[in-house]
Amino acid sequence: MASVYNSSFASPSADAHISIGADDNLGGLVSNFTGWISGWSVVITIFALLVVYDQSKYIWNKGSIVGPSFKIPFMGPFLQSVNPKFEEYIGKWNSGDLSCVSVFHKFVVIASSRDMARKVFNSPMFVRPCVVDVAPKLLRPTNWVFLDGKAHVDFRKGLNGLFTRRALEIYLPGQEEVYDKYFDKFVEISQTQQKGKPLPFMPQFRELMCAVSCRTFVGHYMSEAAVKKIADDYYNITAALELVNFPIIIPFTKTWYGKKAADMVLDEFSKCAAKSRARMRAGGDVTCIMDGWIKSMIESKQYLDKIAKGVEVDQAEKPATVLREFTDSEVSQTIFTFLFASQDATSSASTWLYQLMADRPDISEKVREENLALRDGDRNTRATIDMLERMTYTRAVVKETLRYRPPVIMVPYVAKKDFPITDTYTLPKGSMIVPSCYPALHDPEVYPDPDTFNPDRWITGDAEKASKNWLVFGTGPHYCIGQHYAQLNLMLMIGKASLFLDWAHHVTPISEQIKVFATLFPKDDCELVFSRRPE
Repeated sequence: MASVYNSSFASPSADAHISIGADDNLGGLVSNFTGWISGWSVVITIFALLVVYDQSKYIWNKGSIVGPSFKIPFMGPFLQSVNPKFEEYIGKWNSGDLSCVSVFHKFVVIASSRDMARKVFNSPMFVRPCVVDVAPKLLRPTNWVFLDGKAHVDFRKGLNGLFTRRALEIYLPGQEEVYDKYFDKFVEISQTQQKGKPLPFMPQFRELMCAVSCRTFVGHYMSEAAVKKIADDYYNITAALELVNFPIIIPFTKTWYGKKAADMVLDEFSKCAAKSRARMRAGGDVTCIMDGWIKSMIESKQYLDKIAKGVEVDQAEKPATVLREFTDSEVSQTIFTFLFASQDATSSASTWLYQLMADRPDISEKVREENLALRDGDRNTRATIDMLERMTYTRAVVKETLRYRPPVIMVPYVAKKDFPITDTYTLPKGSMIVPSCYPALHDPEVYPDPDTFNPDRWITGDAEKASKNWLVFGTGPHYCIGQHYAQLNLMLMIGKASLFLDWAHHVTPISEQIKVFATLFPKDDCELVFSRRPE
């Protein structure tokens, strides 16, 4: 009976061996839900802490200078910076001598006034040029522009001699040869291909400047096809080196395409270096910058070898500058920096020159008259350094173009250590500081009516006396060593063009508006029509 009773009426819940499925399922759901909530709580908490850290670090770095009160978490104004507006730069410069933004992990301070910019340029103990985060990957971290101290000086002392008056004269025939070819090409494009209709010529000017730079830097060691490919692909390098970009190289992004283009350019320049070295050892004449540098290395090595062997060497045989021997890779990297420094800057300057002169026929006529007079009435006379140095008005037009539409508006530096840039503000180590050139070149107290294009300010005015404001080529230990070459090259180009070409500018509503692509260009890319000027 007992056994029957127990089997009929005992509660199943009293038996530890029997489980209840419904209760277990409910408990599992509650447990899973609680775990899910806990997981997201951890994620949200970590994210909130990172946002607080990011904001706190920005506010701490900002200190007393002008800048947004808060930043967009982590990325900052990245999206705004991808397509920079010139008007936004103007607003930033006008906001104060020092202002700041923070993009991703990089805290950036903009030095807007002339004195702040000059202080950065002249403080090598605290800052060094950095271009942008991805630049060392493209230009190579061993590139001389990233070096400091003795290493930088060793490079620079060997390069200064490549831009002397005597050296610049050697490069002129090659430059004129390039201009002859491209002036014919401009007429062919306008008259045959376009049937006299205007075409944006900025891309053509970029190719022209690349061609003349390559001829000056590496002579005939590079084929025309290679020059054309570099000119076409250099756009990718420029895009990759914009001030704000992804700090790492991700496939199929601007930086990835830029790296591929940079590798190609460095390989081409390495091949040129090997050819130049062989030719200079065989006693060939110097025809380009690469030749001049490699010949100096060879002469220095011959001198040092004699000294090492105890051979008495007459002082007259000692090279003006005794150099170490640089490898083909080092030569390639250095020539690449010359192209990097010149390509976008001279492309911008040439584009504005053609547009400004087309819109001001009186200025074009004065340039033409001066160039013809210095050639004794024969426009086919080839240019010399002496002739270029006597081009007073042409030089004024070039300098005013560089002031009015400066091809370099800012130069990024990075703080090597805490930099007390003012009595009340110290730039944190690792931050980027960007001295700006544009405000100094448009200072109304130095250049009256600064937004007017007026070459005469360099002849009858006081513009030449304002050397502290002339920041087109920087100042300090990292000033542009090619500044005289750049100006003479532009003078040669526009002077020669005035004699052989006529060109008309098709003015659009955005012709005078400025777009920023590494440097400054007209928003419509300068629509022109070229024709051959009669004898």
